[in-house]
Amino acid sequence: MAGEEIISEQLPQEPSSARSDDADVEVEREPGAPAPAELDPETRARRDAALRKVRKFGDPVLRASALSVERFDATLQQEIDRMGELMHDALGVGLAATQLGILHRVLVYRAYPDDPLVALVNPALEWTSEELEVAEEGCLSLPGVHVDVERPLRVRVRAQDEGGKELEVEAEGLRARVIQHELDHLDGVLILDRISREARKQAMRAMREAAEGAPHAGEQAAAPDPTETDARADADAA
Repeated sequence: MAGEEIISEQLPQEPSSARSDDADVEVEREPGAPAPAELDPETRARRDAALRKVRKFGDPVLRASALSVERFDATLQQEIDRMGELMHDALGVGLAATQLGILHRVLVYRAYPDDPLVALVNPALEWTSEELEVAEEGCLSLPGVHVDVERPLRVRVRAQDEGGKELEVEAEGLRARVIQHELDHLDGVLILDRISREARKQAMRAMREAAEGAPHAGEQAAAPDPTETDARADADAA
């Protein structure tokens, strides 16, 4: 279609439900990134500073629906650049504007370190595959939480880039999962809403434990704890 860019991946033809090799990944943590306890002091400090800017569970903005972007200008570009930088510093693979308290329908993601940063403005899910997969997801807004979430393996999304150009994005596996995770954020949906009641109770308990171990406002972050498991990835890889 004229004026439209298509970003796609080669999609396998396997119509079945499965748990993929990318299962047990933390959707909002960079694949292959070391656990917080293994980070060098500079990277750890940069990550902590970025995470302080991310809205956490209980903030009403995480339950709000983002508004469509109508102006494609330098301010929007600055917003996207900032989101990309914060996501990188937080060792994340995806970030939605609402996680920074901005009610714009904008998300950024980079599923793998060698991927380019992709910004989707006004994204809308057009199609999902019947084939599903289960993978463990974490979230920068839910410290300490890692839960199994079932999602479609492949998706097609229509959106605009930072300049307003129409995009059609086809993705599978981890990339599709990250996109769906961030789209949920833009609709006020959290991974807690996609799990069982019992799993949600366990997740809330994990968040309380993570909060008890976090420094209070104004206090300096404690030295890395070698037993810390927050923001880990259990396999190759939001």
